[in-house]
Amino acid sequence: MTSLRDRPNTALLVIDVQNDVVANAFQRDEVIANINALVDQARAHDAAVIWVQHSSDELVENTDGWAYVPELERAEAEPVVHKRYGDSFEDTNLEAELEQRGVGRLIVAGAQTDACIRATIHGAFARGYDTVLVSDAHTTEDLTAYGLPPADKVIAHANMYWTWQDGPGRVASVVETAKVDFDG
Repeated sequence: MTSLRDRPNTALLVIDVQNDVVANAFQRDEVIANINALVDQARAHDAAVIWVQHSSDELVENTDGWAYVPELERAEAEPVVHKRYGDSFEDTNLEAELEQRGVGRLIVAGAQTDACIRATIHGAFARGYDTVLVSDAHTTEDLTAYGLPPADKVIAHANMYWTWQDGPGRVASVVETAKVDFDG
């Protein structure tokens, strides 16, 4: 039901599952296993898989910390979108990659829930995409030392509020890995 014309396809966005980003993430191994299941499912349904990779002054390109975790393997034909901002659309070629593939529906997984995941799902929805947040395939680290709630509460809150996101001509939803439907 996307509000984007002639964009019937679905893509999986795998956001920032990089060594330093998820080194101390809540339920890291379980989330990565779920993302692997999503990647396999997307490929089996000929859905696009698009990898998003963050860099910053602290997360320097071409370092071990910047690299994607070894448990996830990108296929040669799957694009990588490089970004420097939380929203994966901001100052990147993501929109062009999606348009080229006729994508109007995004399934979102990765890290960090309270930063790049949140910014990207909002950015996608505001741009007219149907946006699915995979409830058990995103994570963040414990930032309670900075006054934030524990990581499990941050994740639960994102899943809760995204369930109620609404807008004309597009749909937001939250689904667990086992119930993701790449056929729309």
